[in-house]
Amino acid sequence: MTKKMWKQHDLKKHYDIVIIGGGAHGLATAYYLSKMGVRDVAVLEAKYIGYGGSGRNTAILRSNYRTEEGIRFYDQSIQLYENLSQELDFNLMFSQQGHFTLGHTEASVSGLTTRAENNKALGVDSYMLDPIEIKKMLPEIDISDHPRYPVLAALYHPPGGIIRHDAVVWGYARGAEQGGVEIHNLTTVGEIRTEKNKIKGVQTNRGFVSCNKLISVVAGWSSDVCAMAGIELPFVTHPLQALVTESYKPWLHHVVVSSNLHIYLSQTDRGELVCGGGIDGYPHYGMRSTLAFLETYAAHVLELFPVLHNVKVQRQWAGLCDMTPDYSPIISPIDEIEGFYVNGGWGTYGFKASPASGYNSAQMLAQGKVPANIAPFSYNRFRENRLVGEKAAASVSN
Repeated sequence: MTKKMWKQHDLKKHYDIVIIGGGAHGLATAYYLSKMGVRDVAVLEAKYIGYGGSGRNTAILRSNYRTEEGIRFYDQSIQLYENLSQELDFNLMFSQQGHFTLGHTEASVSGLTTRAENNKALGVDSYMLDPIEIKKMLPEIDISDHPRYPVLAALYHPPGGIIRHDAVVWGYARGAEQGGVEIHNLTTVGEIRTEKNKIKGVQTNRGFVSCNKLISVVAGWSSDVCAMAGIELPFVTHPLQALVTESYKPWLHHVVVSSNLHIYLSQTDRGELVCGGGIDGYPHYGMRSTLAFLETYAAHVLELFPVLHNVKVQRQWAGLCDMTPDYSPIISPIDEIEGFYVNGGWGTYGFKASPASGYNSAQMLAQGKVPANIAPFSYNRFRENRLVGEKAAASVSN
């Protein structure tokens, strides 16, 4: 008989910490809390673990960001990913195959060059390539002047790559369960209760649960959860669409992103091409794919790789991204409500942040103080005009 990776539990009336959201960030937070000796923890997931952004993303990993704060944070995440399969004793199909960000205009090349130098200054492996060097590593790419936006240069980031996103979710869930955390699927939060500006607990479809600390980790739905607590934060939700093709003989051995065309693609170990573009141009909560996305993506990707003209699309999907004005996350205690924390605003780059997000959030919850790596991501930065502007590094966010 196959042993279940995590169990079904009766929902207790009280936990020390309640985590709303059973995606990679929430489960990573739970896992690292258990590693720190905090085990009276419940993860509440409205659907099933990995239903949201963790199961709908394209699983690209990188740390070649623009700001010092972003580079340090995402590099910590890459370092945690490098040892995660061994730590969780679970094959995550982690592949550091290298990551290209193509530049098609002088302005974009200038921005990529700045990113390369910032990365080097902080010890992150990133450097610029000219078209001839790009062609040697990507033989199928068109570097001629025929496309509307010819390739002028690229930022190459060797540590970047891909990972099996659902394996990360399963691995963290199993690890958290083994550490004493309770995972509750199909448990919807309908109300957050406070008393004298202090968190009291949550009303769920399975009854009321009190807690000492509550953290919202719900990609795409952060503004809704915050509203339950009477807190308004600058989140705006946009869908991000993607597609996957039928399987083909392996030919693309790197992740390729275009900073001007707002598209990207990689090839899985099964031979499928995983492809994505920019966020939908207007905010909404729909998770259906559109013909407009497919047409736009096809037009742009064929300029880069004409060899793909007969490739067949197998399926399309969309996931929700909650965006902040400076394209950086909010990971922070909320001063107005003691015991209430928010982890959200990851935009299009949340999955790659999962280990560092969970590790630092767990420290914040367990120790009652904000670790240095996430201190810049306080929600107060918008009031204090100290933004962490990462739009230049979010190549598919438009």
